[in-house]
Formats: sequence, structure tokens, C-alpha cells
Amino acid sequence: MHRLPPHPLRTGGRTCVRAFVSTDEPKAVPALLGSKATAGVHEEAAMQTLVRGGRVIDPGTGFDGPADVLVDGDRIAAVGPGVAAPPGAAVVEAAGLVVGPGFVDLHSHVHSVAGQRLQAMDGVTTALDLEAGLMPVARAYMEAAAEGRPLHYGFSASWGGARAAVLTGRTQDARFASSLAVLGDPRWQRTSTPRELAAWLALIEDELAGGALGIGVLMGYAPASDPAEYLAVARLAAKAGVPTFTHVRELTEVDPATPVDGSAEVARAAAETGAAMHHCHVNSTSGRHVDRVLGTLEESRRAGSRVTVEAYPYGAGSTAVGAAFIAPERLRAKGLGPRSVVMVETGERIADEARLRLLRARDPGAPCLLEFLDEDAPGDRALLRRALAFPDAVVASDAMPVHWPDGAHDSAAWPLPPGGTTHPRTAGTFAKTLRLMVRETGTWSWPEAFRRCSYLPARVLDDVAPAARAKGRLAVGADADLVVLDPETVSDAATYAEPTRPSVGVRHLLVAGVPVIADGALRTDAFPGRPLRGEAR
Repeated sequence: MHRLPPHPLRTGGRTCVRAFVSTDEPKAVPALLGSKATAGVHEEAAMQTLVRGGRVIDPGTGFDGPADVLVDGDRIAAVGPGVAAPPGAAVVEAAGLVVGPGFVDLHSHVHSVAGQRLQAMDGVTTALDLEAGLMPVARAYMEAAAEGRPLHYGFSASWGGARAAVLTGRTQDARFASSLAVLGDPRWQRTSTPRELAAWLALIEDELAGGALGIGVLMGYAPASDPAEYLAVARLAAKAGVPTFTHVRELTEVDPATPVDGSAEVARAAAETGAAMHHCHVNSTSGRHVDRVLGTLEESRRAGSRVTVEAYPYGAGSTAVGAAFIAPERLRAKGLGPRSVVMVETGERIADEARLRLLRARDPGAPCLLEFLDEDAPGDRALLRRALAFPDAVVASDAMPVHWPDGAHDSAAWPLPPGGTTHPRTAGTFAKTLRLMVRETGTWSWPEAFRRCSYLPARVLDDVAPAARAKGRLAVGADADLVVLDPETVSDAATYAEPTRPSVGVRHLLVAGVPVIADGALRTDAFPGRPLRGEAR
């Protein structure tokens, strides 16, 4: 049996270590590749915190019971009943509360202090952009470190950015707004020539060498491109030992002329190459066909393929209005229409196809909502729950940037200034999932909820980022990323009308041992977020 390496607390010349032993934890857990000296963010001096008397859940060992958790600096030093508070340690009274590892979000596009603060109130301690990624990845890491982040952060190598650089000549600037703007450009959506394919694969390989956490593939935005290109990406991922994160192309039920069914393509690539393939937001790309898609993925996994899946609990997605699947003819194929599209910044519900075509031509990067399921309809709500309940599906938000009327995309103020617009999933994904799946329906136990929100997402990254092995766990030696929540009140508050309302019920949040939320209040001076980087082999 193995356990995370001891991180002893020394008090009065004595060493105190208490741990629950796991059979599946790694032998070694390296530190994050960033450091306090190089992260470029506000860091507090190493401190000790005792979280006392809570219901402690460690999804890594399966422990669920009353215990105390001692944090020493950025690591968990002791877990067990009756842990004494060292002199000078801060004490968090957690009686009646649930204590577990902070949530790991594999799919967040916020890239801002404001957005990460909303996610902190939702229980997130690590927010990663892995579906789209940013390019160049070195600049993305550098700028996040220079600006400071409340949460840990990281990025994949951007398939879309690499293709756009080669096929259109666009210079990549590691900005998500630039990524949205290019989505509607048909020049990058076509099939590559052999020389172009080799060129952008080389760019992706360079990004992996620069610390990218796998390859983010926006296949749904270039749905007519040759499937052989996707297999080439999967082969590169298998060779480098990194996962891919795919927004799949259209399903055959929606477009019988699609070169290959989007979800079947993920399964096929995993089987043929051995790569680890992650299917992003299965709820939004599958819609009312989610049962068939989940069956395809389950069959692939039973055959031994490395396929993982994520979902979020909303019936509307968000993207750029110029996206290929927002075209009027593509909406019709889904049984939708222009009125299913709402512009994020203005609230305009598109009246007709002529108006939609005008907006797509005038500002293809403008963010919009796309309603694909009716959350008020029992049948559609059941589809969303089935996507979340699928065995081993992880929760991921697809959090989007916040936009203000003056054009700002970030704010240092808290509470956030009024008028901010985004998708409510930015603020409420994890708390809404807990409300639906644990409190209201009992579909998940609390240990299963932490397994889906913390443990399993981190395990997707174990091979590419050894530092991820210390996340999603609550045991001696694990990262001191903790969430303490009220199981009776935790809930989303964000709505489509008021999308920046923070979730409620998260009482405390520690990131690398630093309190970001204390007694339900966000600390505006806390920027302990560190980079999580990949190590391609």
C-alpha cells in the first residue's frame, strides 16, 4: 500500500503525522512546477490552519467521517480525530460542515480575476482551459502569473490556434477573445494540405514541450475537416503521453453528411491510437441524443479505450455567434431556430435568420447563448441528469468571461460591479450540480460528489502533469486545496437574467493553504494561484 509522502508538522521538537492509508495513491507527489519566487502573484508566508470537527471526505481513500485536517503551508500535514492546533495556528470550526478537496475544473475560459472569484465561490480551487487552450502557451502562463490569480491555472495546446496560425497566417496572442473571433473564419475550417498538417502538428508539439496540459481540439468548429487529421492529432497525443480534450463535431442524427459521427470519432481515435481522449460537455454537444452518445462511449470504455467524459447542469451553451453550428441551416438540423440564440452582451434574442446572418457577418466573435434543452421540461431535465450520472463522468463548467457594458472583461472590485454578463455556468456549475445530484435527488452521495468534482478530474491529468497527483485528495502530503461547505444550503444563485450572482454555501476555501474564502466572504487580497504545467514525454 502507498500513501502520499509525509509532510510532518514540527511543534516543540516533536513530529506529528496522522494519515489514512490509500491503496491507489502514488508513491511520490512532486511540487507544482511553479514556485512562490516565480509565480508573480501575492503569496502569504507559510501558515498553519486546523480545520476542526467537520465531516471529512477523501475520495482518494474513500474515507468519510468526522476528523480534523491540519494544513501546514501548502500541504496537508495531518488528518484524523483529535488533531491538536499548534501554537499560533488559525482554527476553522467545521462542525456541521463537509470538508473535502477543492474542485478541479478541466474546462474554464474565464482567464480573469473576476471570473476566478466567481468560481472560487462555487468551490473551485483549480481552473484549467483544456478544451480550447491558448497559444502561445508560454505567454498564457506568463501573463496569468504576472496578473495574479486566486485559483490555480493551466492551459492545453490549442489545436484551433495552431491551425489558424498555419491556414490563415493569424498571429496568436494567447487571448480568448482572439480565439472567439477566429471561430467564424472559414479559412481555418477547411482540410489541411499534407504540408499544412505537418506544420501545425509541429506547432502543437512545441506547445506540449512548453508545458501545455494536453491538446484542446475544437473539432465542432471545423466539422467538415478530414477525420484523418484528428487521428493524426491522437497519434501525436499518444506519442507524447498527453490527453486530448475534444469539442466533438456534429452527430450523425443532426447531420447525416458529416464525415464521421462526432462522438464515435473520439471512441475510434482512442481505440486506434491508444491516446487518452476526453469528451467535453457531452450534454451540449449531444442534446436529446445523449443516451445514444453515452452508449457509444461506454462501449468504447468496455473495450479498453481511455475515454473520459464531462458534463454541466444547464440546457443552454455559450460560444461565439460565428461558430459553424450557429449557422441557420445547422440550427434547423438540430430542431432549433434563431430564437434559440441570445446575445450575451445585449440580451437580444435573435428574431429571424436574416438578423442572425447579419450578426454572424458583422461580429463573429460576439458571445451568445444557445438554448438546446428546456430546463423547465421534465424530460429535458432528466437528460441533463443522465449526462451527469453517467459512470465516472466529471463535472466541468465551460465557464465564460464576464463582459461589462463599458467593454471591460475583468474587475478588481468585489462584489463585482453591476451589469456584468456571462453564462450562469461561470458562477454556478458546481453548486448547482451539488444541489441537483446530492441535495434534491440523492443521485450521488457526498463522497461520490467529491469524486466527480475533485478526484476524477485530477486523475485525467496524472500522466501529463505529475503535480496533479497531489490534487483531488485529502490525505497527508496532498495539496492544501480545500473546500468547506454547508451541505444543507450549498446552491447556485446565478440565473440567465443575473448570471454573476455568486453561489452560496461555500464557507471556506483554501488554495495552496491560503484562505481565499473565509466564513463565506471572499478575500480580495488573496492571489495564491499557481501554474499547473504539463510534462510531455
